[in-house]
Amino acid sequence: MTNRASAAVLWATLATIGLWPLSLAAHQINLSTARIEVKPDRTVSLEIALKGSDVDRAARTTVFDQQLGLVDPTRLAASTAAIAEYVVDHAVVRGVDGTTCKVGAAEIAPDQDGVVARLTWSCNEVDGDLIYRSTVLIDVDVGAKQVVLVGSGGDAAQALLDASQTEVRLSAPPPPLLDVVWRYVEAGVEHIFLGYDHIAFLIAIVLWARRLWPVIKIVTAFTLAHSITLSLAALRIVVIPSTVVEPAIAASIVYVAIENFFSRNVDRRWRDTLAFGLIHGFGFASALQEFGLPRGAVIPALGAFNIGVEIGQVAIVGIVIPLLIGADWLIATVRDAPQKRVVELVYALSGIIAFLGCYWLYERTSMGT
Repeated sequence: MTNRASAAVLWATLATIGLWPLSLAAHQINLSTARIEVKPDRTVSLEIALKGSDVDRAARTTVFDQQLGLVDPTRLAASTAAIAEYVVDHAVVRGVDGTTCKVGAAEIAPDQDGVVARLTWSCNEVDGDLIYRSTVLIDVDVGAKQVVLVGSGGDAAQALLDASQTEVRLSAPPPPLLDVVWRYVEAGVEHIFLGYDHIAFLIAIVLWARRLWPVIKIVTAFTLAHSITLSLAALRIVVIPSTVVEPAIAASIVYVAIENFFSRNVDRRWRDTLAFGLIHGFGFASALQEFGLPRGAVIPALGAFNIGVEIGQVAIVGIVIPLLIGADWLIATVRDAPQKRVVELVYALSGIIAFLGCYWLYERTSMGT
């Protein structure tokens, strides 16, 4: 619909409403207005205005005072949740592929004889143009209409939605590449810090380390390995079900923890991380798939997530190694003995990690169900 035709329909609708008897207007207006603004970061601000009497019919509330012809603020405050639920259910912003954007909390406010609902939709994980779909009031009266203004100021595009046309397309710019990269770096860091099994694996593998070079080899091998399988799985080139991956991750934790009782050769442990890193990569991929990859920036997002995971694991190792060295110094001081890695400390921590690995293995297999 062109802007000129939309404007004509808008004024005709408003003129018709203005000619209705006042008694009818007080009960059934059947017209709502929506103002939409799509911002550069792909958040969509949506403001919907309805008459109080229509709100009561649609959301089954009693916010409209018939005698005063105004919305009662006290009643509105008590009905905010119901109105917000109705608006969110009937006014949706989504991608052209059907992916719904994430909606924030609705703000409900009185406006004399009407109610204004303000929502913000986050669409930075949705590619391409966006769709605004509204069935506000249409579910209670098929003759209801909604005037939609897209944009701000005098350049706002206009549309009229009704039962026969409930959607309008919104042109939306893709999120800036830097924003995508930063968001996925954060996601990678967050995942490694919330992935207690990955943390346990990293701690177990460095418990005997007292020099920097073996640690560098361990972390580098782990990074190379999980980067390969993370990329393959995220791009769905190789897919292994989580029912196999998650128990395997738990088993890798048990293995490296028990290995600490039989070997102190840290120089060769990069081989463990190279092998088991392939398994952990599939675990990282499952988390990334839940987060989603933007189709317009798959490679940058994938690389950024990998970088985030790397930052997280370097931070963990950077915390653990100084703590172990500090414990060595403290125990050596107390015992008045040469500073070295205390066997009892390694065995105790390895035993705890092995126990956790066994628990996770039990929990993630059919034995734990």
